[in-house]
Amino acid sequence: MTKNFASDNHSGALPEMIKAIQGVNVGHVHAYGGDEYTQNSVKKFKSFFGSGVDVHFVFNGTAANVLSIKAFLKPYEAVLCAETSHLNMDECGAPEALTGCKLRLLPSADGKIKISDLDKQYIRLGDQHYSQPKMISITQPTEYGTVYTVEEMKAIGKWAKDHNMFFHVDGARFSNAAVSLGKTLKEISADVGVDVLSFGGTKNGLLMGEAVVFFNTKFAKDFKFYRKQLMQLGSKTRFVAAQFEEYFSNDLWKKTAEHSLKMAKLLRSQLSEIPKVEITQKTESNAVFAKFPKEWVKPLKDKYFFYVWDENTFEVRLMTTFDTTEEQVMDFTNTARELSKK
Repeated sequence: MTKNFASDNHSGALPEMIKAIQGVNVGHVHAYGGDEYTQNSVKKFKSFFGSGVDVHFVFNGTAANVLSIKAFLKPYEAVLCAETSHLNMDECGAPEALTGCKLRLLPSADGKIKISDLDKQYIRLGDQHYSQPKMISITQPTEYGTVYTVEEMKAIGKWAKDHNMFFHVDGARFSNAAVSLGKTLKEISADVGVDVLSFGGTKNGLLMGEAVVFFNTKFAKDFKFYRKQLMQLGSKTRFVAAQFEEYFSNDLWKKTAEHSLKMAKLLRSQLSEIPKVEITQKTESNAVFAKFPKEWVKPLKDKYFFYVWDENTFEVRLMTTFDTTEEQVMDFTNTARELSKK
């Protein structure tokens, strides 16, 4: 299946990642993160996120999110998040099953949460019958491909601090958000009050691997034990770490995000010109949401696989990646144009 707008999980790995893995596939080094490659990778993270961060590698995004919560919260506490968030919709209940914490869901039409809705959930403090609100989790970019502005993130960070709560960011596509906003990674994390970030690798061209980045490092103290208990401690950590070191070298992280954003903008602009196509969300990262006539879905999916986001309205999600080409975008949209003429 070579033609695909389904997910950035469907793409292969960046050639640079394969070379990075091959480059450290020599000799014997200390296991479990005690090697120089892991330490060098952590230094790279510090150069982008701030010298005071604490960084731990895991295998996948679900683990990064679950372990971020577990490091900060007690089992009787709750996480406030958007009803459309990946944390709620696509983790198969892992956050609640593995941390004991309750997810309290906030309404969202565009993937974002609002301060007014946080206020409504900050209730029943000290009530032993009620899971106590203690963390806010946002997805950046959101599941709808929209991006929180720096001002919106600062407002959430301040609200969290004022209410003695923690601020977590699910950043599976965090690099895309930084590029979309024209900001550094630090400006949309440490500088806006984030306590812990799940930083994505796999969706951005790594073969596998994610990172949990602590800005509030007090809560990183016991992380290594939680990571081991939840089976996310890699013995040959160098193979994950080497990929991140390469990812942060020579602006590779920025170049790949810029390309996927450019392809998404092109896809949106071409679809916008086609009769009967309705663009439903802002295109601020590498996702385009649109509604197609029901009868278009099968012939389009036969040529370029994608997911129907809402089977009631036939709203679809189209994802671009580091290896999406202009030719693929034009071929797909030309097929839609032909369907519009029938």
